[in-house]
Amino acid sequence: MLRDDTNSPKTADDTLVESTETTTRRTLSWWGLLPPFFTLSTASGLWIVYFVAVQEERIVPLTSNTWRSNGPALYPPYISIAGNFPPASCIFSEVMNLSAFVGFLTGILRYVQLKGRADMPRLNLCSLAVFSAGCFGMTLLGNFQVLTSLAIHNLGTFMAFGLGVVYCWLQSYITLKANLNGEGKKVGAVRFLMSGCITVCMILYFTLAFQQQHVHAAQSQWTLVMLFLVFIATFAVEFRHRCFYLLCTESPSSHN
Repeated sequence: MLRDDTNSPKTADDTLVESTETTTRRTLSWWGLLPPFFTLSTASGLWIVYFVAVQEERIVPLTSNTWRSNGPALYPPYISIAGNFPPASCIFSEVMNLSAFVGFLTGILRYVQLKGRADMPRLNLCSLAVFSAGCFGMTLLGNFQVLTSLAIHNLGTFMAFGLGVVYCWLQSYITLKANLNGEGKKVGAVRFLMSGCITVCMILYFTLAFQQQHVHAAQSQWTLVMLFLVFIATFAVEFRHRCFYLLCTESPSSHN
């Protein structure tokens, strides 16, 4: 059983732990490094994929004003296309798979942290389900390339982007309601602002792609992804004062 020690019933030992945690409230818990690690590792991996694809002349740079299909680079700089051709495709698959795992772990810990604290346990559970499905969508993006398995890849795109945006709005609202450590209003306001920016970027991405303005659509897509990664990194604010434990106990039937 995975638990947040601040949610356990209070005993004499628990009171001592809580007191120690209060007096060292400014001390950073190692768990607070997990969300920034997810963000930095995923962002670094994606940019490596991008630069490899540019170096291999598979895509035009993001700084290009226009995209021409008859130019030296045949494709616009979408993330999925950058990760479509080897050797960038190998890196892209690894980045997506590892990021999906770390992201799923972060989502589980966030759920455990909020369990019993928010006034909306169903919303907390729904948020976990949405994020878990989004992480699964990341694996589809990484393992089924856009130019070879379009239908599955687009399904992964919908799950990762669409459900990711929903998750941001859910977490922004839950942040205000839970108000952990009295920081909910400030952190919630920042997350609502970021959720709005992410939503605008997603709308621009699909609108510009529909209008065949592919370079600008790709710029919106990259901005969307980077903002989402920064959003996840903000979980460090709540994680920095939390300790999570994996509790293993014997089944009562084992004593029979």
